[in-house]
Amino acid sequence: METNPYASCLGDQDARAVLAATPGLLHTAVSALTPEQIEAPIAPGKWSPRQIVAHLADCELAFSFRMRQALTDPPPVVQPFDQTQWAVHYGVYDMASALELFRMTRGWNLKLIGGLSTADFAREVTHPERGTITFQTIVETIAGHDLNHLPQLQRLVGEQS
Repeated sequence: METNPYASCLGDQDARAVLAATPGLLHTAVSALTPEQIEAPIAPGKWSPRQIVAHLADCELAFSFRMRQALTDPPPVVQPFDQTQWAVHYGVYDMASALELFRMTRGWNLKLIGGLSTADFAREVTHPERGTITFQTIVETIAGHDLNHLPQLQRLVGEQS
């Protein structure tokens, strides 16, 4: 059972450095897009940049809760979510709001992460689809998830250059 589905995206990069860099890189990427590009799917059957950023904001909220759950006793079973069902409502979110929610929540999460001990990073929770995972695995999953979606947006910027 794979504990981090985004491990290959992260590779040997430092997860905390990726988490810290993503908000700025995300802002830079989407700021270079036209309004038409922001609303157009990045490929047939895929999300638009606005929907991708809304997804990142939603995931940041979900991961935020998982991290805090991991720091409680007894360790809980974390709740998975269906991103396709969450995406049904992405039409109500504008890009600026999604970016701001992502930036603010990521900043809050980085403050939490920065104040934790080695023992905190080793704390375990159960994920129904991935088995036993550690707080560190959650952090690495978030960073890998960033690195899964960020290049999608950066490629669009490169295509218009």
